[in-house]
Amino acid sequence: MPNFNSRTIAHLAVLAVNLIYAGGFSITKIIMPQLILPKGFILLRVLAATLLFYLYFLAKKLVGVQKQKSEKKIERKDLLRLALCALFGVAVNQLFFFEGLARTTPVHAALMMLTTPILVVILASFILREKFTWNKGLGITLGLIGAAVLISLGASSALGSNPALGDFYVFINAVSYSIYLVIVKPLMSKYSPLAVISWVFLFAIPMVLPFGYHEIWQIDWSMFTANSYWILAYVLIGMTFLAYLWNIFAMQELSPTVIGAYIYMQPFLAALIAILFFGEEMNWVKVVAGVFIFSGVYLVGKKKYVK
Repeated sequence: MPNFNSRTIAHLAVLAVNLIYAGGFSITKIIMPQLILPKGFILLRVLAATLLFYLYFLAKKLVGVQKQKSEKKIERKDLLRLALCALFGVAVNQLFFFEGLARTTPVHAALMMLTTPILVVILASFILREKFTWNKGLGITLGLIGAAVLISLGASSALGSNPALGDFYVFINAVSYSIYLVIVKPLMSKYSPLAVISWVFLFAIPMVLPFGYHEIWQIDWSMFTANSYWILAYVLIGMTFLAYLWNIFAMQELSPTVIGAYIYMQPFLAALIAILFFGEEMNWVKVVAGVFIFSGVYLVGKKKYVK
């Protein structure tokens, strides 16, 4: 029987999160934007996740398994940081990702997400005062060149109506998520992950409500099949509730840089799913952009990771 320590569990949690996201790139496009428009989908995600987090929080409290740290009252000075986490980790992050995914292809979106580890390093250098090296500088340059190639030369296809705009939106999503990974870390040492993520999603509701309210009312539920509801459940429960829950638990053990580095496995899985099951084709633009971005990620993360 293997002995799993907390760091091993944290790595497994981040791995599971990235597997869920990799499948979501293609699966989500089955019902979006045909059945649900992007901003309406985001509002559904935030409302469902908030409800699930608070039900989970209540269930743990009722059965008496809440840790003492989770009972600590949120300090007033941390409310602004929680609001910023909601802005960058949920509102901007999800709105731009789904708007981008609705316009670009699954492989393009996955490749653009590879810029996250690079952006985390840039932000960590300024915010956390991590040492900036020539390797990191070259890696950042290569990664951003790859992103620029994908945005400027990506061609339209049946899976993407406007890849250039979609790729740019996904890049904004990556910037936002990178900021979230860095600024949420200090909260992990003070409060329970469940308390943090519950507050983050609660703050996010008024941020996304004005954008998604009208699109929710445009949903024609009579058009949904059983398969459509399974996909909706995958997004609401898997890509939102479980992904955020497992990610924030992992943040107690792993640095933002390590968590960000896991993202570079997504293009392999997303591309495999998109090509085998959804008919997306590979071309030289995706290959060249991928080489630049992967090279950048490798150089940025060349040093040994620390906790």
